[in-house]
Amino acid sequence: MRLFAAVLPPQDVSDELALKVAELRQLPGASELRWTGVPGWHFTLAFYGEVDEDLVPELSVRLERAARRTPSFPLAVRGGGQFGHGRAVWAGAQGDLPALRLLAERAEAAGRKAGVEMGEHRRYKAHLTVARSREAVEVGPYLEVLDGFTSRTWEVRELTLVRSNLPKSGVPGEQPRYEVVGRWVLGGAG
Repeated sequence: MRLFAAVLPPQDVSDELALKVAELRQLPGASELRWTGVPGWHFTLAFYGEVDEDLVPELSVRLERAARRTPSFPLAVRGGGQFGHGRAVWAGAQGDLPALRLLAERAEAAGRKAGVEMGEHRRYKAHLTVARSREAVEVGPYLEVLDGFTSRTWEVRELTLVRSNLPKSGVPGEQPRYEVVGRWVLGGAG
């Protein structure tokens, strides 16, 4: 199973961002980018990659513990940035970023302790990918539009474990399908 831990924005926040992304898609050169769909929008906390199904129960126990130890916190989608000289355009985050970073560290540690091969540790950068490109693209105009965007603030109350089902059809532009396989309430509240 290809898995990752994430914070999912509420539907109304995704809807707000979708309106801003619709503006981005009208900019010159937008057709050179592969735009991610609303169902795939998330803030990845820890990417586990291919995980043996036998490890999922232990990973789940450890993620539940990580969630219980982390109180809920405020978050909003705000601004944007890029990775890889325009190979990825993302929306950023605003709010209690230290709490988000701590949850990401705990989700990564949960994977390591459960026996998941995690690869090298990278400093956490909160981002929600809205577009990708195989080639370097000039994304300055997209970032200017995103810079003026801030969603409503919501209270992050859960940690999710998500399965990524990669496209198999070979149809250009087909998106991965994401399936929530576990949810844990932050702070242990019911």
